[in-house]
Amino acid sequence: MKRILIAYTSRTGTTEKMANYLAEGVRMSGNEAKLANISSLKTEKDLSGFDGYIFGCPTYHKDMTGGMKQFLFIAEKGNLTGKPGGAFGSHTHSGESAPMIFETMQHVFKMDMTDLGPLNLTEDMMKTDEGLKACQQYGKALGQKFKG
Repeated sequence: MKRILIAYTSRTGTTEKMANYLAEGVRMSGNEAKLANISSLKTEKDLSGFDGYIFGCPTYHKDMTGGMKQFLFIAEKGNLTGKPGGAFGSHTHSGESAPMIFETMQHVFKMDMTDLGPLNLTEDMMKTDEGLKACQQYGKALGQKFKG
């Protein structure tokens, strides 16, 4: 069983809801998921001991939150090269955050990112069964990267 850290920040609770359903998907794949708000991850040592990572943040004014930007600087020091990863986020209308996080993980951290790309859902989509299932499937897909 592999351990996957799902680190997120949430303004309205929607991104946190996504994180919880992602964790269900990871568990469906037979792996362990640990949820953590990025505010509790203070140093790169807090990121050690995990086999994979999924980072999430809502889009706020067409950008990531300031807290997520700071967290990514911490994560960069965590030597995540080659580790499986994914990114997610919720938004009301524009959705820039999840792709920015995904690209940072892929190109700066040199992680082995999921072929699904970033999971980027509207807040309205997260009020539907389809949105919840999309989160579960994304978590499950990341967990299945370990079965190769």
